[in-house]
Amino acid sequence: MTDTSRQIKQMVNFIMQEAHEKVNEIRIKTEHDFNLEKQMLVHNGKIKIQEEFAQKEKDLEIQQRVERSAAIGNARVKKMKARDELLDTLKRESTAKLAQITQTPQYTQLLKQLIIQGLIKIEEPVVQISCRAEDRALIRGVLTEATKEFKTIMTAAGHQVKPQVTLSETPLPSKSCSGGVILTACDNRIVLNQTLDERLEIAYHDVMPSVRKGLFSEST
Repeated sequence: MTDTSRQIKQMVNFIMQEAHEKVNEIRIKTEHDFNLEKQMLVHNGKIKIQEEFAQKEKDLEIQQRVERSAAIGNARVKKMKARDELLDTLKRESTAKLAQITQTPQYTQLLKQLIIQGLIKIEEPVVQISCRAEDRALIRGVLTEATKEFKTIMTAAGHQVKPQVTLSETPLPSKSCSGGVILTACDNRIVLNQTLDERLEIAYHDVMPSVRKGLFSEST
């Protein structure tokens, strides 16, 4: 082999070696870039999945909170409705018992006391009393005595009074009045309701906090 051929062969071998090294360098760099890109994609994918999972978890928590709040609200509404229904039942039962009171011997004395109390409250010299048609006879029977007792009470308190108390010819409707009386003065400009229904209504509102506390504990 001549020197020229040998030199050419060495040059070719050198070029081939350089080419192989270059190819290997490119391959290594390509694999490195590929692995780096793959790691970035995997990392970004994991972050995206974590973010999506966190968002879904947050949405689920909010939904559960809303549903829980709605359930509590509905339970409270049902509880309040049940309370109101029970209290209304108690009120209806109390109203029904008023009719029983008017059938007792004590009712006549109660009418007299209601008239006396009404005269003291209204403080007018001329008073008209209204009552149910079925109570007119009872009122006539106690009106004079009630007026006398009223005068005695006022005199003892240092007030001299000469009340003119009359019974109205217009009866109270029995459907809306369970008993008792209504006192009016000054051409009906002053009205004092002394009916059993009104007294029950006053008592109902006065004792309602105690009734609620007794019937319903704070935890119910």
